[in-house]
Amino acid sequence: MILSVSRRTDIPCRHSEWFMNRIRAGYAVVRNPMNLGQLGRIALTPDVVDCIVFWSKDPAPLMPYLKELDAMGYRYYFQFTLTPYGKNLEPGLRDKKEIEDCFRELARRVGSERIIWRYDPVVVNEVLDLNYHKKEFERLCRELQGCMRSITISFVDMYTKLGRGKTPAYEKEEEEALRSRAEKQLRPVTEEEMEELAAFFSHTASARGLSVNACCEGKDLTPFGVGRASCIDKAVIEDITGGNLKLKPDKGQRKGCGCYESIDIGAYNTCRNGCIYCYANHSPKSLEENLRKADRQGELLVGSVRDGEKVTVRKTASCLEGQYELPL
Repeated sequence: MILSVSRRTDIPCRHSEWFMNRIRAGYAVVRNPMNLGQLGRIALTPDVVDCIVFWSKDPAPLMPYLKELDAMGYRYYFQFTLTPYGKNLEPGLRDKKEIEDCFRELARRVGSERIIWRYDPVVVNEVLDLNYHKKEFERLCRELQGCMRSITISFVDMYTKLGRGKTPAYEKEEEEALRSRAEKQLRPVTEEEMEELAAFFSHTASARGLSVNACCEGKDLTPFGVGRASCIDKAVIEDITGGNLKLKPDKGQRKGCGCYESIDIGAYNTCRNGCIYCYANHSPKSLEENLRKADRQGELLVGSVRDGEKVTVRKTASCLEGQYELPL
């Protein structure tokens, strides 16, 4: 089993203590975000978890626990998002220079082969124009050289902040305020802008021995040197684990996703990073309500199993078919 931690929230940054408590307990309970009455118990023991994929914009709170994870026999890698944006777009994150230092320190601890840098999403507006992105991407490539195995990009999707499903009446006014705030800073990126930036990113990265891949982009960017990303990547996981994996493409993800199947233990509306472009929080009200119910000792990230609710034990097993020798 591949464990995703997490597409739904920044667990390394915001919920690392809860995560480690669940690792020590050997299981977690997760609500299906599409059917909140459906709960699954997920085994988290090393004999079942072949690899953990961490998604984070600042994994510093998790880093003190990496030695413990190593000692327990877990294998993992990081999807580390680092963008050149300020508090207007990413209000909950600390100073980016400190996060750049964290990136380098993480690479020193776990090795560059276990870090994928996400320059994601690319937001283009009057301030963050193409020249700005070229300058900052080149700077980050230079300052983070030797700290990653590859780079993943995407261009901002305008479905974000438009809500997921029906919005409760008491949140509609709040959601409209968020929508208005986002629309002042976000706009669709044109195809011409995508092509120009893709070509620049590819050229800049290849000069440093790095590849660039696009995550879930409808436009084919291969003519500009940008491949198709597989964020939960079978080849990467096999390289890290030293084994052959029996994995299937994940049909539950959005169109264009190249990921393989995984189980995600996160929950929406639980991230204080507050990124304006992000889909993972519906509104500040729902975020605060969920965080009031968060329990570092709990089986679930948010709340608990209610009376009468049934928890189904998910069938999980290692996907390893055989071991091969890791290169020296």
